[in-house]
Amino acid sequence: MLSTLRPPYSHATPLFLSLLRRAGAVARLMMCSLLVLMLATLAGKFSEAQAAGSSAGKHRSAATGAKGRKRTVRKKASADKPARTARSRRALRRPAAAAAVAGTAATAATAAAATPASAPASGKPELLARCGFTEASRRHIFSRGVYVLDEQTGTPLFERNADTVAPIASVTKLMTAIVWLDQKQLAMGNRLEVTEDDLDTLKFTHSRLGVGASLSRADMLHIALMSSENRAAAALSRDYPGGRPAFIAAMNARAQALGMSHTHFENATGLSPENVSTPRELAALVQAANRYQLIRNDSLDKQKMINIGRGQLQYINSNRLIRYDQVNASVQKTGFINESGHNMVLRMLVHDRRPVIVTMLGSGSADGSRLDGVRIAKWLNCSLD
Repeated sequence: MLSTLRPPYSHATPLFLSLLRRAGAVARLMMCSLLVLMLATLAGKFSEAQAAGSSAGKHRSAATGAKGRKRTVRKKASADKPARTARSRRALRRPAAAAAVAGTAATAATAAAATPASAPASGKPELLARCGFTEASRRHIFSRGVYVLDEQTGTPLFERNADTVAPIASVTKLMTAIVWLDQKQLAMGNRLEVTEDDLDTLKFTHSRLGVGASLSRADMLHIALMSSENRAAAALSRDYPGGRPAFIAAMNARAQALGMSHTHFENATGLSPENVSTPRELAALVQAANRYQLIRNDSLDKQKMINIGRGQLQYINSNRLIRYDQVNASVQKTGFINESGHNMVLRMLVHDRRPVIVTMLGSGSADGSRLDGVRIAKWLNCSLD
């Protein structure tokens, strides 16, 4: 009986322990929940702080940018205001300017249609800049004295020292031919012999015609003009009625008759530096020589075989412009002595029909004289109709 007796509270002990265990679990759960809540709260506050800082930075940047843009806009507006005003003025002027330009173009077109390209408003021909007749191009002319005359209108087209007196060398032979052809007493077909009187005792120049060579007077004249043969010219002057003194007197008289008041001749060959003229006066000599068919033919012939009585000699034209067909001309002559430099005169035919006289004195080289002729021919062919 004693063994079955238990204290009155013996049945309550397990219940109490069970409740106690449950209370501990709940307490732990509550503590965990509280901890989680605290952590979540802290995390939220931290996020809000970060977001606030970022928003503040953005607002500051936006404000700064807005202020800068405002300042820029103000400056641009102030700078653009006069520009817009100027553009407005230009826009207002543009129709008037366009009308003026249109009117000018119409006037120019009308003038161009009414006036030939080769002639200025006065109707006289001129050399044109678009054809190369420029200051720079003129500086490249080698000849010291130049005269270019449009024979059709009598208009000088280009001058350089045109009235300066200078030695003319073998250009003299154009006058030699004129004076010889003017005499009618001696037959051109008769033969003429070279003598010691025909030798050059002034410059002591060489000649292919030896003493005793016999040529027809026609051949003498031919090689004197084409090849500038000095002994042939000397023989013709000696053979003239009245001899050389009469021949030289006739040369000077003919120069005066042509109005060549500054021209003087001492011999028929041009070897004397006292044979002088000016580029302008030589134009009159070229025009006079062009009236003789024989002078035109002989001066332009490119080569000729000459019978000298004891054989033959081949002669060629001394002017390379003619020899190589670089210009078209109706008469020409070259000349050189040390005192004169290289000289050339031509009656060019522009476009094969329009005559222009070109006289050039005092080039430092034969090539310089030739290049001057080529350059002037280009000016003429481009500028004249």
